[in-house]
Amino acid sequence: MRAWCGCLLVLLALMASVHAGERPADIRLASEVWEDYSEEDGRGLAWDLLRKVFEPEVRLRMQSVPYTRAIGLVQRGAADAWVGAYRDEISGGVFYPRWPYDYDQISALGLTEQPAPTLDSLGDFRLVWMRGYQYQHYLPGITAFREVQRRGGILGMLNYRHADFYVDARPEIDDLLTRVADASRYRVYTLKRLPLYLGFADTPRGRALAAYFDARMDDLVPQGALRPIFARWGEPYPFD
Repeated sequence: MRAWCGCLLVLLALMASVHAGERPADIRLASEVWEDYSEEDGRGLAWDLLRKVFEPEVRLRMQSVPYTRAIGLVQRGAADAWVGAYRDEISGGVFYPRWPYDYDQISALGLTEQPAPTLDSLGDFRLVWMRGYQYQHYLPGITAFREVQRRGGILGMLNYRHADFYVDARPEIDDLLTRVADASRYRVYTLKRLPLYLGFADTPRGRALAAYFDARMDDLVPQGALRPIFARWGEPYPFD
């Protein structure tokens, strides 16, 4: 009887571990620091949104790192997902859920004397964007672009004609313009709206977390439960 009970306890423990594997107790999220979006102290729209999706069942463990490092952490299995992914931008060792959680309004910043770019003409210009953002995969006809490590020198590149346009999400461009004395020298052009995803590690743990994310979004979006979070941060609701 004792041997049978011992076997039963082992079986129950194995079943519990399998069940735990289906939905881990926490998720390790890596993200670049974006103002009012994914701040290092846990503030921001993205963190509030992901807390609503995952907690209290799955606790968020947040790590602030540069964007390319966040991807590398996920590919190595040192993080479960990174924030702000464009679908299929990285193909090796990562997995994308069905649901996006937000979108980027991709825009181009240039001097006012530059001719206005369009999606069709954008490839005729010299472009610059942040390292790792891979916009060449999502904007048509791109042949000439440079990647930079920091945004600090972007306006200088435009002023000295080392680049024609800086491409980024609109909030990042707007933030850049708040740091200059004469923002009227520059003009912002809307290009394209791109959905934002969590990029999960392509592991059993990552896929379990992605499945949980999709299941929660299946419930929360039809209810409108995420709308107040976007309203609180003054951002447009992406699921209308």
